[in-house]
Amino acid sequence: MYKTKFKDGHIELRHVLYMTGKTLSAIGIVEILAAITSLLYREWNMLFNLMIGIGLFFIVSFIFIFIGRDTKEERFSWGAGMSMVALTWALGGLISAVPLYLSGHFKSYLDAFFEVMSGYTTTGLVLIQDLDHAPMGLNMWRHLICYIGGQGMVLMTLSFLASGMRGLLKVYMGEARDEQIFPNVMHTARIIWSVSLLYLVLGTLALTINGVLIGLPLDMAFFRGLWMFLGGWDTAGFAPQSQNAIYFHSLSYEIICMTIMILGTINFALHYFILTGNYKEGIRNAEIKSLFTTITILSFLGAVALKGIYSDSTVSFRKTFYHFLSAHTGTGFATLYSQQFFSEWSDAAIILIVIAMLAGGSVCSTAGGIKALRFAILANAIVNDIKKMIKPDSAIVVEKFHHLKEITLQDRHVRNASIIILLYISTFALGTLAGTFFGYPLKAAMFESASALGNVGLSIGITQPSMPDALKIIYIFMMWVGRLEFMSVIALFAFLFKEVKEG
Repeated sequence: MYKTKFKDGHIELRHVLYMTGKTLSAIGIVEILAAITSLLYREWNMLFNLMIGIGLFFIVSFIFIFIGRDTKEERFSWGAGMSMVALTWALGGLISAVPLYLSGHFKSYLDAFFEVMSGYTTTGLVLIQDLDHAPMGLNMWRHLICYIGGQGMVLMTLSFLASGMRGLLKVYMGEARDEQIFPNVMHTARIIWSVSLLYLVLGTLALTINGVLIGLPLDMAFFRGLWMFLGGWDTAGFAPQSQNAIYFHSLSYEIICMTIMILGTINFALHYFILTGNYKEGIRNAEIKSLFTTITILSFLGAVALKGIYSDSTVSFRKTFYHFLSAHTGTGFATLYSQQFFSEWSDAAIILIVIAMLAGGSVCSTAGGIKALRFAILANAIVNDIKKMIKPDSAIVVEKFHHLKEITLQDRHVRNASIIILLYISTFALGTLAGTFFGYPLKAAMFESASALGNVGLSIGITQPSMPDALKIIYIFMMWVGRLEFMSVIALFAFLFKEVKEG
């Protein structure tokens, strides 16, 4: 009987809707924090807009949970689990955009949806207008979206609302989580959120104190510190002011933000090991070695490519290393205006920062991009092949790498890494082609395509309300598939096709 029900595609669809409803209700609960912020500052219009958004979340979630209520004990298949993730991210974005559109700070609902998808995917490309005069509640909601997306909106449900459900590993891995800290998925999800909340307190405190020291009023120092932490830790790049990180004009503030960027791009499992006393893991880990090697090499080459543009060494550090770190970690904080990338930076520097944006951070972190572990796997595979060529044919060559534990390199590791890299490069090329199709220069199209796909958020000037709607939709899709690493989105389309075919 169980197998018969499990094979019924409509049972799976109802199961997907049930879990989607659970997640949408969790997002609605988080949005209440933004509503409270508007209430504290007496922003009645924004409060009303946020309440509409909260109401929509609860209505849709109630309908979905009601439809799938009899399937909560069912076990997710891989296709259903990954489809649920992609569907939740799409619906969550559509509903979350409603308060932003109603605020009057967006040209269209498409622009508001673009902003929300940019936040959830921790990209940081923005289309908001008159950000410097945006309500406090609106800014709070924008940055809470980054926090939800950075840790994972479905992961939030696994942490607090998924008790008793079965087959949750498929859902967990559907949000581009390649590994577990513990065998139990819910335990792993709670550890990830615990680590994030710990850094939230420490990071906000550091930025608040620094904000007061550079002359900000206490309440503004706190809120800007909180929002800059959320933008940095979740490698999202959202900022509460149009000048982004330039606004602060403070080297100490930038150094704290760079520290937060680095922490945000490190694997959650590695954070857990280090916080529990296993410091050696941070030195032995192949992914960390790969990450910091590429950051160092690209930053050095970038400094060479920009030699002579910034004469002062301190200015050169703040403009070169800061942006390469921001690009490589997928954060998107900037101390340059977007037009300066196009007008001041050399073509070589643009190509190098495009590579940094595509390379990305660590797996199981808030960062996007191809990820350092995949480059480490390919590097080890190349070393392994060289050893095979040098040694006698009868010799058995076994290549190992250390990532949280000793791992024997196998063909499946290389194949999986190669597929993801190929998909990223192909999608980047198509995004670049789309940019040039709409009349933008090649280097600008490459820059923006890499930023959208790598979930970075740095802009060379293409992303603005006046850009073609078709290009906005293309970038939305690129941010979505880049954050979920393609497989969940592919699974969703395959799942929907199957439902239509069987229906």
